[in-house]
Amino acid sequence: MSDPRDLFDLKGRVACVTGASAGLGQRAATVLAAAGANVVGVARRGDALKDWADEWGTQVATVTADLSQRDEIIQIAHSIAYSFGAPDIVVHAAGINTRETADEVTPEGWDVTMNLNLATPFFLSQAFAPAMKAKGWGRIVNFASLQTTRAFPGGVAYGTSKAGIGQLTRAMAEAWSSDGITANAIGPGFFPTELTGPVFADPKRAARNAAQTCVGRNGKLEDIDGPLLFLCSDASAYVTGQVLMVDGGFTAK
Repeated sequence: MSDPRDLFDLKGRVACVTGASAGLGQRAATVLAAAGANVVGVARRGDALKDWADEWGTQVATVTADLSQRDEIIQIAHSIAYSFGAPDIVVHAAGINTRETADEVTPEGWDVTMNLNLATPFFLSQAFAPAMKAKGWGRIVNFASLQTTRAFPGGVAYGTSKAGIGQLTRAMAEAWSSDGITANAIGPGFFPTELTGPVFADPKRAARNAAQTCVGRNGKLEDIDGPLLFLCSDASAYVTGQVLMVDGGFTAK
């Protein structure tokens, strides 16, 4: 029997992580680099990307881009593949939540939410699927949400996009898993990130959210490490089309 730890080894793999300038996206990029992958971090904020990349040297590269611009996705994909070749692993952590109520949703807010949260994960994955097929190996990890299945105030556009991620993940699995490409999603609970800043800025609200979990606390960035590495490695070879909720049991209650 081979060493089970080898299942999680990503040496020789190339990973792309969107939203790598902060929060769970940056944590994901760091975890994959620590597991041995060459990692390309993608985000709008070049300075924040550079600060992260400086810690890793030649093992990582960065691409500064606005992924909400759908007509630029193919060019962005070429830029991502420039440093290490087409990625074997794509983690879609970039996202936006406009927090507009149903009566306040604007066409502009709706479009940017759907483009970044839902269209980009598909079209960017589509751009890299041929190279994954040629290798017979690929990992796509989308970011779902509590709002994939729950309705929250001010979450009409965001929740719709994240519900779409659940179905997109299943559809990707149906389309590509026979070619060795698995597609899964992580559904984070409440983690302290820029996106959830308004939640954690209210101590009472944060405490209520923690009390609603089975574990009794909100997430820490390191709680994403194991689930992410599992879905990005050989350890999950027979897992596809699934949404893994990493929420401390929030959705179990």
